[in-house]
Amino acid sequence: MSKKHYKYDPEKLEYVPVKHGFLHYVKRGLFHTFFGLVVSVCLFFTYVYVFDSPEEKRLKREKHDLLTQYDQLNHRLSQIENVLEDIHQRDENIYRVIYEADSIPVSVRKAGFGGVNRYDDLEGISNSKLVIATAKRLDVIAKQLYVQSKSFDEIIDLVNKNNEMIMCIPAIMPINNKDLTRTASGWGWRIHPVYKIKKFHEGMDFTAPTGTEIYATGDGVVKEVTTSFSGYGKHVKIDHGFGYMTIYGHMSAFNVKQGQKVKRGDVIGYVGSTGLSTGPHVHYEVVKKGQKVNPQLYYFQEGLDADDYERMIEISTNSNRTFD
Repeated sequence: MSKKHYKYDPEKLEYVPVKHGFLHYVKRGLFHTFFGLVVSVCLFFTYVYVFDSPEEKRLKREKHDLLTQYDQLNHRLSQIENVLEDIHQRDENIYRVIYEADSIPVSVRKAGFGGVNRYDDLEGISNSKLVIATAKRLDVIAKQLYVQSKSFDEIIDLVNKNNEMIMCIPAIMPINNKDLTRTASGWGWRIHPVYKIKKFHEGMDFTAPTGTEIYATGDGVVKEVTTSFSGYGKHVKIDHGFGYMTIYGHMSAFNVKQGQKVKRGDVIGYVGSTGLSTGPHVHYEVVKKGQKVNPQLYYFQEGLDADDYERMIEISTNSNRTFD
C-alpha cells in the first residue's frame, strides 16, 4: 500500500493530500531503473577487474608454472656455461699451450649472431623478452660447443704428432680413484692445519690409507729422493722433460732411486704422513717451466666423467678447507 503525501495549504491553514499524476510515476520509475543500472554496472566491473574468473585463475597458474620452468632452465644454462667456460680455460691454458697451438680469439669463442633478426617469430607472444633471451643463450652455447669441438679436432691432430711429449706430460692422478678416501684439499688459499694461518696451497692433497701405492703421473727421470723431518717429509721429484716436473710429498716409503727412469703409472712410493702432516695423504704438485700450476687442469687422461670432474673441482676449490 503506497504512502500518502501531504502538503500544507496556507489558505485553508491545514495539510491536504498531494495528488500525483502519471508523469510523476514515470519519472520515479525511470529514476529507479537508472539507479539500478548504475549499481549493476559498477558491480559488474568490480567483479571483472577485482575478482578472477576460473579461466583467468587457470591461465595465471599456467603462467606461473611456465615462469618457474624458465627460471629452472636458465639456472641449468648457467651451470652449462660454467662447465663450458672451464673447458675453454683448460683448452686455452693447457692443451694449446702444451702443443704450441695458436689461441682461439675470445671474439670467436664468444661471438654472437648478427644480421637478420633470428627471433621474429618469438616476438609478440607472452613473456617474449624472456623467451628470446633464453633462445639467444642456447644459440650462443651451441656455437661455443661447435667452436670447442673444432678446437679438440685440432688438438687430436697435434697429439698424434707428439706422442713422446704426451707420455711425459703429468696427465693422471697420483692415487688410483678406488684407493682414495677423499680429495682433502686443492689449489688455492687454505688454512694451514698446524699453524692455523691462511696460506696458499700450491698443489692437491689426496687422502688414502698408509701404504697406498703412489704412481708417476708421466714418463720421466727421478730427480730427487729426499727424506726430511719437516716440509714434504719423504718426497720424490720427477723431471718429465718438456719443462715439466712433479713433486710427491709425505710418503711412508720409496720405490724408486735417484736417476731412475719411470713410466706413467709406475709405483714410485707409498702414502704416509711424514714431514709437516696431520694424516696419511700424498701432497702432489705440478711445476711447468719453473712455475707451480694447478694440477687439476692436467687430469685429461684420467678417464674422469663430467660429474666426477665437476665434483673434484668443487671439493678442491673450497677455500674454507684446511690442507693436511
